[in-house]
Amino acid sequence: MAPPKFQGIRFRLGLALATFALLPILALALFQAQAQFRTQDLERRQDLQQAAERTAANVKARLDSTTVLLQALRPEALELYCEPRLTALVDRIEDLEGLARLSPTGQTTCASDSLNESPPSWLVQARASPWFQRLRAGEDTVLARAPAQPGRPPGLIVAIRLERPLGAFDGVMVAVIPLSSLQPDVNDRALPEGSQAALTDGDGRILTATDMSAFTLSEGQTLIGWVDRAREDASAIFEADDAQGRRRVYAGSALAGRDVYALLSAPAPGLLSWARLNPVGALLAPLMAWLFAFAAVMWVSERIVVRWLAYLERVAAIYARGRFTVRPVQAMNAPSEIRVLARTLDELAETITVRDKALNASIAEKDALMREIHHRVKNNLQIISSLLSMQQRALTDPQAKVAVSDTRQRISALALIYRTLYQSADLRYADARIFLTDLVGQLVSSEAGRGPVVTSSVEADSLVVDPDKLAPLALWLVEAVTNAQKHAFAGRGGDLKVRFKVLGDKSVLEVEDDGPGVSETQRAGVGRTLMGAFAKQLRGEAELVPSPTGGAIARMTFATPEAVTPTDPADLGTRQGTRRS
Repeated sequence: MAPPKFQGIRFRLGLALATFALLPILALALFQAQAQFRTQDLERRQDLQQAAERTAANVKARLDSTTVLLQALRPEALELYCEPRLTALVDRIEDLEGLARLSPTGQTTCASDSLNESPPSWLVQARASPWFQRLRAGEDTVLARAPAQPGRPPGLIVAIRLERPLGAFDGVMVAVIPLSSLQPDVNDRALPEGSQAALTDGDGRILTATDMSAFTLSEGQTLIGWVDRAREDASAIFEADDAQGRRRVYAGSALAGRDVYALLSAPAPGLLSWARLNPVGALLAPLMAWLFAFAAVMWVSERIVVRWLAYLERVAAIYARGRFTVRPVQAMNAPSEIRVLARTLDELAETITVRDKALNASIAEKDALMREIHHRVKNNLQIISSLLSMQQRALTDPQAKVAVSDTRQRISALALIYRTLYQSADLRYADARIFLTDLVGQLVSSEAGRGPVVTSSVEADSLVVDPDKLAPLALWLVEAVTNAQKHAFAGRGGDLKVRFKVLGDKSVLEVEDDGPGVSETQRAGVGRTLMGAFAKQLRGEAELVPSPTGGAIARMTFATPEAVTPTDPADLGTRQGTRRS
């Protein structure tokens, strides 16, 4: 579950604005930035291609000047002093390694000292080399690589065809240029950062490069054949991974004919490189605008909505505690919707206050009437008891007097129930502990002046129950105490003990005397029959058993009546009370 602060109106308003209002703007900004990146990437490739063409043009100019030199050194210009003149030219011209003239059969007829002293293998075996065969076949100019040899750096062979007046092949003029002098320039400001340059032959083999690692491709890829692939795709720009796994873009351009090509390489832009091209305009500005709008929504919703809702929530919490005198007067400065809600709360509090007053007045009136009814019922029962007492004094039959006396005690027990009700805080319930204590005291005191002294003690658990459950409980207790007075205490007095225990789902009410014990008269009398009937009303059973200390115990075990919360918290639990008289 999300924290409460992420479930409120303020956060949800901000999230909704971010999702439905500002997110499309941010997405549009990203789309535009991506489109700008593609445009810049295309321009980057075009710059790389143009740089490759400029590099090719620079190198081509160097090669063209060498070709012009060879054209000027035709055999007719070298009739006298050939070798000294070639040697002098090599010494005067910068970045020229050697000059030589070959016969139609590929033999060296004249060469500068740099090639005469230790002739390279490509010059000795010129007749069998492909470049010589191409010139012999009719090509005017051929470029070829001069492989490196001990004491000689790698170079580039520039050779032109010599012809006789009638066009017959008359040999070759050769110039050797060190590849280091043809190294492309990568300091062009138009080149992307990290660019490298190289010269390749027509097959794609590297002749020279500013950084060989940039032109050494990863396993499974090679530059061999890139010229043919570029021609097939009609584009001299392609991408590949170098040996270190970095993605690079390559752009090439021809230098001269189909022999030498310039190849430039630059790091390929990554997926998020558009953010580096223009981070402020492409990403940061829209993101900052989105964050500012989100913060503005959070602040405005706090000032206009959330704080007023929190205020009304506090007022509602006060109402929940029953205090309806507080009114949301501060909400009169809130927006109209909040004022309507506050006015509704105010009207609700006023309505509840008026209704509570009416209900409390009605309850007080009904309470007074019920107490009056209970009081009158108790008085009527006492009148009936008094009438029976008068009738008892007029009787001469002892058994009839005993029967009337038992009836009076039963009526007094019922009157005590009504007295307990109208004296209690709640008319609907009564505490069995208080009621039993009062009833036993009343029963014992009613016989106190007629014979020996009887002491009593009551040990009872608290149980707040419906008065309907007290009637059979009281009548059973009257019969049990009356039997003890008749059979155990008659003419001798004694000690009466009453115990009421709540044992979970079962409760036990006991009346114990210290008389002579259980007699057959007690087992078979009318009182015993009534005790059984009252026990059944409480879904229990009654029994009369001998006491371990002598005397008898009248016991009723019954289902515990449903308890309710008493008005007096001290009555909770199984707190015991004892009364002696």
